[in-house]
Amino acid sequence: MNNAELAETLVANHNLSKVDARKVVDDVMAAIVTAAVKGDEVSLSGFGKFKVKDSPAREGRNPANGETIQIAASKKLTFVPAKAVKDALNG
Repeated sequence: MNNAELAETLVANHNLSKVDARKVVDDVMAAIVTAAVKGDEVSLSGFGKFKVKDSPAREGRNPANGETIQIAASKKLTFVPAKAVKDALNG
């Protein structure tokens, strides 16, 4: 499912216009990104949590030639599903 399909679900279930539904989807995604940039955790009750994790710098290998390279430290956005989501996925 992509953003447009998610917006279509809002149109069907909540009697919104396509434009308004797309704005809602875009605003929710932007709010999650804004919180992540600040380092905040986003917890959506019954769905899960988005967390920012630090990935330290490390040494890696270039697969093309086997040469050693340095991989810079970075931040990653992770998702931890809620128990209800895990249960739904696993029957």
